[in-house]
Amino acid sequence: MAATKTTGGKAPAKKAPAAKKPAARVTATKKPAAKAAAKPAARKAAPAKAPAAKAPAKAPAAKAPVRKVTAVSEKMSKATMLNEIVGATGLARKDVASVMTELEVIIERHLKKRAVGEFALPGLLKIKTVKKPAQRAKKGVPNPFKPGETMDVAAKPASVRVRITPLKKLKDMAQ
Repeated sequence: MAATKTTGGKAPAKKAPAAKKPAARVTATKKPAAKAAAKPAARKAAPAKAPAAKAPAKAPAAKAPVRKVTAVSEKMSKATMLNEIVGATGLARKDVASVMTELEVIIERHLKKRAVGEFALPGLLKIKTVKKPAQRAKKGVPNPFKPGETMDVAAKPASVRVRITPLKKLKDMAQ
């Protein structure tokens, strides 16, 4: 559109970047043919996606079958958990492991110093950081374990604790 609004002097300037694009494609053709073929296919597939989007809109109207959940008799290890998810979803084990790793990274980014300080796994749990201020040393405090005696309490530096709160779905699962 800019070429039609401007004078003929700017049209050659616009052709110069166009000349650079084929040069970039030449370097792209040095890559494996599968990657080079995937880019044009993706561009052609974009118009085809619009009609396909209409078909799934009808599918959510029907409820998905409720899956029967069985109780687990022993605590699962990380490997067992990954195998369970792989079996249920049909995804590759590496993909499931990378999703779990990325979830750890996302939680860490939320809880780090100078971050939001709160992460929610929708419906299941909320993880918060709670800042505890420093406490001074106290002398002559009554000993709760031996009535009538006093004790000294050491000073405590400021710290950050993690608080995990269960949400509705998790509470319902426990009942």
